[in-house]
Amino acid sequence: MSWVAEQLGIGPGATVADVAAGTGKLTRELVSTGARVIAIEPLAEMREQLEAVLPGVDARAGTAEELPLESGSVDAITVAAAMHWFDIDRAVDEFIRVLRPGGAVAVLGPGRDLEQPLQRAVQEAIGDYLPEFSEIAGWRDGVARGGRFRLAETNEVPFEQMLDAEGLAERIGTISYIAGLPDEERNAVLAEVRALGEQQPQTPFPFRYRMGATILRQTPSQY
Repeated sequence: MSWVAEQLGIGPGATVADVAAGTGKLTRELVSTGARVIAIEPLAEMREQLEAVLPGVDARAGTAEELPLESGSVDAITVAAAMHWFDIDRAVDEFIRVLRPGGAVAVLGPGRDLEQPLQRAVQEAIGDYLPEFSEIAGWRDGVARGGRFRLAETNEVPFEQMLDAEGLAERIGTISYIAGLPDEERNAVLAEVRALGEQQPQTPFPFRYRMGATILRQTPSQY
């Protein structure tokens, strides 16, 4: 997060919109920078959890396609693991509208570290249910369309979660493509994942990821 804050100038005196904030995992990191943070999340139950953890945060109902923000009111926008859900052309229009001249967008998302045997085993268990990379990353072409933004800087850092077998199954169960399966099919997949966790030589065990961040900068014609 420190790299993103540095690249986007997120800190005291800056205003940042965390779009599709969910329960506020990224929002908490943004608040710690001293910036003014506006968390935007369409689901009421998600906002309730966010506000319970961050009672002082400005949490608003809204979507990337209809941001509840005034034009030219924010210095930066962050999006964590949600860009592939957006109507990207409408979202980009809104990003351009609400950003101040020179403002930028940071897109963050975790990727599985397939150098770890456990991650490879989980990938084999759930791979048939996951979309193609082009479906997840298709937003990149949409962002560049019309020359509104350019893909500027990228960075990737490793991190890991310490989990037990049940925690691993719960973690995988939160993936939208798994959560949306019929009950019987989802339970069978998660039972296989849980068994992989039970086979680990220690508990808790590390589950490794690589967190990627991409900075999108407005082209001068959009100022």
